[in-house]
Amino acid sequence: MTIITRIKNIFSSVKSTELIGVALRQHSISYFAKKSNGIKSKVVENKGNSVVNALKKLLSTQSFSGQCQLVLTHAHSQIVQVDKPKVPDAEMNAALKWQIKDLVSISPENMILDYFDGPTLAGGHEKINVVCVPKNDLIELVATISGENLSIGCITTEEFAFASLLPIQQDAVLLVCQQPNEEINLLIVKNGQLFFSRRLRGFAQIATKTEDELSMGVIDALSLEIQRSTDYFERQLKQAPIKAIEILLPVEQEAFLARKLAENTNVEVKLFAMATSLENFRGSAVAVGATQLNFMEPN
Repeated sequence: MTIITRIKNIFSSVKSTELIGVALRQHSISYFAKKSNGIKSKVVENKGNSVVNALKKLLSTQSFSGQCQLVLTHAHSQIVQVDKPKVPDAEMNAALKWQIKDLVSISPENMILDYFDGPTLAGGHEKINVVCVPKNDLIELVATISGENLSIGCITTEEFAFASLLPIQQDAVLLVCQQPNEEINLLIVKNGQLFFSRRLRGFAQIATKTEDELSMGVIDALSLEIQRSTDYFERQLKQAPIKAIEILLPVEQEAFLARKLAENTNVEVKLFAMATSLENFRGSAVAVGATQLNFMEPN
């Protein structure tokens, strides 16, 4: 089952082939539009407004038409990993809703969820990753975006939008990625499949740090989280060692941070390379990734 929740707009007959990636953030919204005459990207600040009001303002100033790929940030979605219920697929969502009710802050009555299979641990113990959002918030977002010329193509999360940027390759890659002023994600992708994801806390303001401040504990803390993630992937999931760590952070000290992380590991560490035509949109990588969702789930 896919993590993407497909929400069809039955009230619209959109004919345009324009594809727009819209990524929500805590204090801004970024968008990336593929148009017939080129590409366009922008970040719209959201100071003191609700995300719905910010979306309304954005849509009132842009002549979007076609399909919107919406990315929810950490503030708008929650992800938990639980034991996979032993129920038929048709009953999975209902079972998960009550299984995770004490693990998230959304009530079962106001919850929309989807899931993707997690890793199979030693002994065949199956896990499942559940993504949930408040129903009333999601309905309001969909209603705001959907219109005569624009429809929702998919709704996804930062993790999958980032993962879609990576080319399909046999060796596992750990991607350290972040939207501006959001928390850092650690993703492990192999063969186009998202095998592992972690949302780190405490790194949202990393862009404000100087090289000296990064060297005084921040890089060591990030290195420790990376090591814990690679150990879990290799030892608990019994996967081949990670071959590379790639960095995609919207910070001025990105190259310095990558060099310092390389000093703490024997694995190659390098900056993630955006497509040549997209390098200027590095800070809007999630919105870019939303327009090229090409990942698959782990089997």
